[in-house]
Amino acid sequence: MGKRDRAPEPQSWGPRNPQGPTPPPDAWPPPEGPPPSGYQQGGTTPKPKKRHRIFLWLFLAVQILFLIWVITGAASGSGTPEGCRGLTGDDLELCEDAGDVGTTIGVGLVIGLWAAVDIILGFTYLIYRLASRRA
Repeated sequence: MGKRDRAPEPQSWGPRNPQGPTPPPDAWPPPEGPPPSGYQQGGTTPKPKKRHRIFLWLFLAVQILFLIWVITGAASGSGTPEGCRGLTGDDLELCEDAGDVGTTIGVGLVIGLWAAVDIILGFTYLIYRLASRRA
């Protein structure tokens, strides 16, 4: 194999150091001029501000309020309603069933309102995040 048959040596791009290997970082001379803005001496970086999660706590408070409302609404339908006292037989059963249907409708409406409020809160949070996003 002659010199023509060998592949050429790979070249590194950029300036070459004619003195030899690069000195270690602690042997570098200090930079000249003032430090860039936002730079702190001592190698510590400034801590980012702690984000307050106000929306999270508001969302959880709404969830707890609706949960309490659903539980108390469902519990209010247990037992014999006042309007059914004194009835017997089929009349008592019909009156209690009507009360149970009313309780079910009421709890269903509360759950529907709960879902609507959650959707509104979700869209509000989405719009807030999009508006406060850094460009």
